[in-house]
Amino acid sequence: MRKQTMKSYIFAACMVVLLVAFDQVTKFLADLNLNPQKGGSDVILWDGVFRLHYLENRGAAFGILQGQKIFLVLITAIVFLVICWIYVKLPFEKRFVPARWLAIFIMAGAIGNFIDRMLLGYVIDFFYFELINFPVFNVADIYVTCSVIVFVVLFLFYYKEADFARIFPSRKRKAE
Repeated sequence: MRKQTMKSYIFAACMVVLLVAFDQVTKFLADLNLNPQKGGSDVILWDGVFRLHYLENRGAAFGILQGQKIFLVLITAIVFLVICWIYVKLPFEKRFVPARWLAIFIMAGAIGNFIDRMLLGYVIDFFYFELINFPVFNVADIYVTCSVIVFVVLFLFYYKEADFARIFPSRKRKAE
């Protein structure tokens, strides 16, 4: 394995660990300070707009698939493996740096919520935009959601067919 390749993988692993650690610290602090069962309460940051509100989410994004822990664990593992595979397939060029960063954030978000599901049986959520009654979410959710949106924009508008052919060389090329 080339030295650059190994450095990239080590860097990615370190970044994932740091991002997961940040996510877990925020969830720990939310549990400690916001959990009503432990004497905590909501923290209003902007009255009627945004608050920190403790929620134990036993489902997936937006509260879907409540109580489906085994299914969610399997899906998370599959998504994580697919993102790792994509990360490995990305060429080591400046053009693909944004995709590498996005993959790192998606992996970190997946691991952050995976840890909660495995250890607690639920994911700790605590950001709540009450103005629009948006579902309560956490740092890992931000990593995944924002990264997936930017990933889609990149793959729709930035990367070209030739880039896809380089990432996935087995793809059949269009007849010229």
